[in-house]
Amino acid sequence: MLRFGIRARPRKMASLEGLGSGPEGRLKRLRKIVTGLVRHERLEMPHGTADEARGYAERLIQIAMKHGDQHPPTMEMANYWLLEKDLIHKLFKVLVPRFQNSPYTFTYMWNLPTKYPSPGGAMAILELKGNPWPPVKPRQRETRYMLSNVLLDAARHDYHRQKEMEQSLETRQSHDQGETTAAEQEVTSQDDAVAFSGVKSTGGCETQDIQGVTSQSKGTDLKPA
Repeated sequence: MLRFGIRARPRKMASLEGLGSGPEGRLKRLRKIVTGLVRHERLEMPHGTADEARGYAERLIQIAMKHGDQHPPTMEMANYWLLEKDLIHKLFKVLVPRFQNSPYTFTYMWNLPTKYPSPGGAMAILELKGNPWPPVKPRQRETRYMLSNVLLDAARHDYHRQKEMEQSLETRQSHDQGETTAAEQEVTSQDDAVAFSGVKSTGGCETQDIQGVTSQSKGTDLKPA
């Protein structure tokens, strides 16, 4: 069982070995690709062709890992798919030990960027894992500890710290201002209450005086002549 998804039906690959080559030409083309992949371990080709040949290369390596070079049917299959016979030794002595403990696929397939204008379709790279070539996708260089990035991180830290201090200071000032306003309002309300009580008591005294004057005037009027 292959370790990646494949098409349910074979892909149409017309005119690979000339017009009218048919299924025989298709297999001949795939055998050339598998042979070149084992030889060079990296090939660039149309995306459809790479996707179709990938399954045959994976299956060949898988069967070689499972049965070894002492299994006649496996040797016949390797002899059929590898047109260059010295690659049979590489298959069993180099590739099988390389992928013996690999739980994943044995190949990578990379989609290449499409060039415009381009006469053909999408292109791809098919390669064996662990090949000696430089990686297709370059590794991201570690730039965290570069001097410029260290300085930028320090400046960013100081900026955020200053912002936090300013926000805390503003919060404290607004809190103190609110407490001062509340105290002033409380003192003002107490002064108003004291003034209102004083006015009320004075008004009562005036009322009593007015009542006394009225009573005196009435008493004067009632005296006999």
